[in-house]
Amino acid sequence: MVVLEEEFQNISPEELKMELPERQPRFVVYSYKYMHDDGRVSYPLCFIFSSPVGCKPEQQMMYAGSKNRLVQTAELTKVFEIRTTEDLTEAWLQEKLSFFR
Repeated sequence: MVVLEEEFQNISPEELKMELPERQPRFVVYSYKYMHDDGRVSYPLCFIFSSPVGCKPEQQMMYAGSKNRLVQTAELTKVFEIRTTEDLTEAWLQEKLSFFR
């Protein structure tokens, strides 16, 4: 069972990373305002699996084992993983999304 822990409005990737625990895994579904090179704007729904180094192996296995089922059920297509909360930046997210142009 997946439980909604918190919901934020108008939060940047940098602000979001401050909300993520540094030693516990989390699933994040994030709607991001993405500016394309040609001027178009889209709002992709990104699934970010935060699995920090140093978290308990039991928690990491529980989250990793649930990830694929959640992604399939929610029909999420932009799936990313971070191993440290410091990785979650606007530049990192833009780089990941540029693959989907």
